[in-house]
Amino acid sequence: MALQATTLLPSAFSISKEGKGSAALKDSSLFGVPLSDHLKTEFSSSALRTKKLSRGALRAQAVVTTPAVNRAAADGKKTLRKGCVIITGASSGLGLATAKALAETGKWHVIMACRDFLKAERAAKSVGMNKENYTVIHLDLASLDSVRQFVENFRRSERPLDVLVCNAAVYLPTAKEPTYTADGFELSVGTNHLGHFLLANLLLEDLKKSDYPSKRCIIVGSITGNTNTLAGNVPPKANLGDLRGLGGGLNGLNSSAMIDGGEFDGAKAYKDSKVCNMLTMQEFHRRYHEETGITFASLYPGCIATTGLFREHIPLFRLLFPPFQKYITKGYVSEEESGKRLAQVVSDPSLTKSGVYWSWNKDSASFENQLSQEASDAEKARKVWEVSEKLVGLA
Repeated sequence: MALQATTLLPSAFSISKEGKGSAALKDSSLFGVPLSDHLKTEFSSSALRTKKLSRGALRAQAVVTTPAVNRAAADGKKTLRKGCVIITGASSGLGLATAKALAETGKWHVIMACRDFLKAERAAKSVGMNKENYTVIHLDLASLDSVRQFVENFRRSERPLDVLVCNAAVYLPTAKEPTYTADGFELSVGTNHLGHFLLANLLLEDLKKSDYPSKRCIIVGSITGNTNTLAGNVPPKANLGDLRGLGGGLNGLNSSAMIDGGEFDGAKAYKDSKVCNMLTMQEFHRRYHEETGITFASLYPGCIATTGLFREHIPLFRLLFPPFQKYITKGYVSEEESGKRLAQVVSDPSLTKSGVYWSWNKDSASFENQLSQEASDAEKARKVWEVSEKLVGLA
């Protein structure tokens, strides 16, 4: 969650200074906890409750040389094979917690798509992941060539692809000047949005071929990109404007390094990239769900106040933010819990609805949350898609 330390406390409780009283906030929530949860102990009966996987719903199958093949039983029925999921940024934080949660079930093989191969291997071992349940493949989302190489390397493994999780993110809240990807894009948007945009498009054919009961493409969103929440109104607020900066290539030369064409702001660049992530998920849903049966979803797993995502923030923020979330907003979620939530979106049979932005209430029950006006703007989603296609070389 991208918050400025100097505005953290006053911004959370004085949104009226922006002229936005609580009545102006749709489906408002306080740092990931719906405001209704502060007013009553039970969440609305319409909230979806997560369901545990029924016993025997999935059964792992040992695969020696061809993991993609289902083994036919003597009676002609097929034994459900182990699922295969790619998770970007799986060497730490939410990605690692999700990889661990899925791998330890024995029902999933996790492809850890990470920039630092050795770090990913050490991380997997440190949390006790069995080598049979994961593979590390190098991926640097800040390089479009690396994204394409990753897809080639994954296909050489001859594994199926059942779920893709676009999780990795760059967050540079204190940066005064932009830095750039190998292809010349501002780093936050280039990595968080454009790298994932290309990856998901290239792997769409692989997902289509999956014979798994529920094939899914998941893009991790953020409450900070949703201006219908209190957290989303903490300055600087996400705003894509007319996309003039994105259209100009975000290179800081011919155009601004910011999507809206404005002055560079590291915290806003991250929030803008999350809006793009959520718009991309919805556009995937509109374009491909009916045709392919793939579930496209986004989520906000809660405020992981101790995550390494905040490593570039000022020390005072890193010191105060966790206790603020634990004791003031009550929105604190551990990495382990957030990993279990994302794992639900990957594998839970009850979370197969496409086009949904999932959130959790204070009782850790999932529900369909409401995106802000900009993050749910179908026309803006189409424009972001078309401009992004050109930038990554798909059009």
